[in-house]
Amino acid sequence: MKKETYEIEIGGKMLTAEFNDLADQAHGSVMLRYGNTVILATTVMSNKKREGGDFFPLTVDYEERFYAAGQILGSRFMRREGRPSDAAVLSGRIIDRTIRPLFDGRIRYDVQVVITVLAIDKDEPDILAVNGASLALAVS
Repeated sequence: MKKETYEIEIGGKMLTAEFNDLADQAHGSVMLRYGNTVILATTVMSNKKREGGDFFPLTVDYEERFYAAGQILGSRFMRREGRPSDAAVLSGRIIDRTIRPLFDGRIRYDVQVVITVLAIDKDEPDILAVNGASLALAVS
């Protein structure tokens, strides 16, 4: 995929959307930067229809990595991230509630949206994550 970059100034800072092949196996991906806050949004959809159930199977994973804020927690032998924080769970729910109405409710294919926060500055990554999820879905 050819790298494409789009920029717009918002609130005195540049919002940059970079479409490239960083997440090559995803159906859609975008890296968003606002100031020094950076997120990677990816999306995939299964090729098999989910049988049974009368709901749209959408999964949103919002992952804040410790290294994004410059923190490495735990002992020197404990290198795992652990379960998501309450704030990360709430951010994932915000994204889910925002993008779910964009889909036809009759879709029965699993759709997964993964937002990975790569760097956090003073700016909250939640709104950036919602925009990233929408862009990743739009290009998928």
